[in-house]
Order: sequence, then structure tokens, then C-alpha cells
Amino acid sequence: MKQLLIRADDLGYSYAVNVGLVRSAAEGLARSVGVMPNMPETERGLAWLRDSGADVALGQHSNVCLGAPVAAASLVPSLLGPDGNFRSSREYRASYQRGEDFVGFDEAVVELEAQLARFRELTGRDPDYFEAHAVLSPNLNRAVSHVARTHGLLEQPVSFDPAATVDCGGTPVRMVMRSMSPDYDPAAAIRQTVESMADGETVVFVCHPGYLDDFILHSSSLTTDRTKEVDALVDPALRAWLESRDDLRLIDYRDL
Repeated sequence: MKQLLIRADDLGYSYAVNVGLVRSAAEGLARSVGVMPNMPETERGLAWLRDSGADVALGQHSNVCLGAPVAAASLVPSLLGPDGNFRSSREYRASYQRGEDFVGFDEAVVELEAQLARFRELTGRDPDYFEAHAVLSPNLNRAVSHVARTHGLLEQPVSFDPAATVDCGGTPVRMVMRSMSPDYDPAAAIRQTVESMADGETVVFVCHPGYLDDFILHSSSLTTDRTKEVDALVDPALRAWLESRDDLRLIDYRDL
């Protein structure tokens, strides 16, 4: 039996992202939702998600490349730019390409712990899974693993190789994200992913569904493909195709 986990990242990114993401969970196929604890719109997004009645796994999508830290700025200086906000994902990429890592491990742990406390404050519970908004930093990845182990949380290790497997709670999983591909068609990408899966394989298909507002248009390189993903995830034809397959089980992180 194949297992497909459709994950929707970035709850809290912006007002419009929340609208599209909550729709993707309430009306669509997104059953695991990644929460950005530090963002101003996170509390509103969680309220909408609760009001929608969607039954989803809630994860901590730890964010260290957008907005302000949850921890005191004086405790996490390596993560911050001159304006006191997190350094951008562009800075992480450039640093990684130079063979450098500006993230201090201990400071990353402090911020991840602060975001976990904020997640608990907003939701009243631990996250169903624990990971980080994708940036290129070995020290951040080590900090994610450390905090997950410390609190007994289910860690989803990051992987940028769709052919590689990583261990998630004892289950080998492949992580697939196609949204940066030219001419991206989310429904077709999900179908192709399922058809290429081996029997017994578990795949996490990572989406970033959402609608667009001025904030995201000026802060993210991933824009219109978010709207395509909303349309795909709420498409009855895609749901019917997935549910008609007797070799496929749709799961969320609570099943791992």
C-alpha cells in the first residue's frame, strides 16, 4: 500500500495565505498544516482553521527567515539583520553557497524553543510534527533535531532530494516539492507522484497553498503557484482520482 501525505506549509504567513490555506484544509486535501509561530497573522489563521472544522495534523513550521523572532533579539543576534528581523532565505542561500553557516546553534535552539512555547500558547498543545521553513543551514537542522528530541516531538527532517528518503518517526519518507518547477501543474504533479511511487512507499508532498496580498508579493518568490495549489487541492476530480485507487492511502502526520 502506498501512503501519500499532503502537507500545506505557511499558516500565518499573511492574511491572504491564510484564506487559501484554510480553504485547502476545510474543502480540500490538505490534512497536515504547518504553522509559523512568529508571524502576526498566525493567531487569526488558527482561529479560522478551528472555525472551519477541518481535521488536520498541526505542525510547527519553525520560521527563521521572515519577520521578527519570538525570543528576545539580544539572545539570537546571528539570526537577525540590521533591522532586527530575521535574515532572508536569500542570505541563507548565499551563505551556504560560500560554504558558510552564520546561524549559531545555541541561538537557533533558543529561538526554536521560543517558537514552540508560542505554538503551545496559541494551540494549547504540542505540535503533531516539528520541522523548519526550508533554509540552508546545517546548524539550524541540528537545532531542530535537538529540540525535537528534547521534547519528544515527531521530527520531519528536511530533504531537498525527491529521490532520497529520510526517517520520520521510524517511517522512511520521501519528500517531494514541485512548486518551483517551470509550468507547475499541482494536480498533474500529485498524480505523477502517486503513479511513480513504489508499493509500500510513503511520500510527503509539500504544498504552499494560499492567495496573494501585497505582503507576500513583496516578500516571497513563490506567488501564483500558491493559488494553483489551492485550486488543485479543492478540485473534486483530483480527490476522486486519489480516493478511487485501491493501492493508495491518504494519511497525515498523526498516522506516522
